[in-house]
Amino acid sequence: MESLYLHLEQDSVILKKNIIGIFDMDKTTVSKKTREYLNQAEREGRVRYVSYDLPKSFILCHEGESIVVYISRLSSETVRGRIDSFL
Repeated sequence: MESLYLHLEQDSVILKKNIIGIFDMDKTTVSKKTREYLNQAEREGRVRYVSYDLPKSFILCHEGESIVVYISRLSSETVRGRIDSFL
């Protein structure tokens, strides 16, 4: 049976259907636009830190009327693997 949820870390669980994208922190934050987007999301209170260790990925999710950014120490490949392992 397929799980509807994705366990990121600790107590963080998100609905798979709400995931917009999974991004590698090192590869995407090279872009000024991405850094500006993440800074704006932080100022607006839409960033959720799953772990305070060195971040390796961020996950964009629909939550209600807004988009929330989950910052994770898991690599983007690990997060994708967790999704794929339940398909």
